[in-house]
Amino acid sequence: MATDTTTAPAPAGAPRKIRWWRRPWIAPLAIITAVFLATALPRYVGLDPAQSLVPTDRGPAFYSALVTHIFAGSIMLSAGVLQLWPWLRAHHPHVHRWSGRVYVASAIPTAVAALVVAQFPSAGVAQQVANTVMGTLLLTFTLLGYRAVRQRRFADHREWMVRSTALAFSIVANRFWSTFLIAVYVPGALTDPNIGFGSPEIEGAAIASAWMSFVANLLFAEWWLHRKPKKRGRAQKAG
Repeated sequence: MATDTTTAPAPAGAPRKIRWWRRPWIAPLAIITAVFLATALPRYVGLDPAQSLVPTDRGPAFYSALVTHIFAGSIMLSAGVLQLWPWLRAHHPHVHRWSGRVYVASAIPTAVAALVVAQFPSAGVAQQVANTVMGTLLLTFTLLGYRAVRQRRFADHREWMVRSTALAFSIVANRFWSTFLIAVYVPGALTDPNIGFGSPEIEGAAIASAWMSFVANLLFAEWWLHRKPKKRGRAQKAG
């Protein structure tokens, strides 16, 4: 993202510049997030349960929690993209700090609402457990990350927030996993309108997707967190 093309060595102690091609995932992530929000959010802006992507006949608390989860989650994902942008963090730390505050302030109601929504599963207890675990971890990791930065434990703060952000984007990953699993295990559902919510085949795919969407993201986050120190260590030895 940096525009400086000089080759003069950086002053001692100055942060190393990160060129945009070293973090090529930020633009695709921003585009995927924008497309996801543009396709999902409009259905709920009018607060019409009939427009919901999922059945809403699950008790009076369900739709209110669902809308809260979606609206707060939209803000959370937008702030999350800004938090993951290295150029913004390096060149505009004030904006980075404020987007972090917005992320935490929106992630907490998103997680709480997710815990409510999780208690009204469309695919039974296995899906309920998966979504409850995801919501609990999102809330816990976000609060741990916030506490760490308040205590100026910035390394711990970064790790907890990477985990929190991985969970935040599990809803985006869920669209991929659910489509993929349905295409693999229930291909007829893509063309047969009689196969929908309530059918055993769809329930199985929904359960697998609920687990895969956040477990895979967390595994990737842990891999990312634990590979970088080793990489820096090798670079220091080579120098």
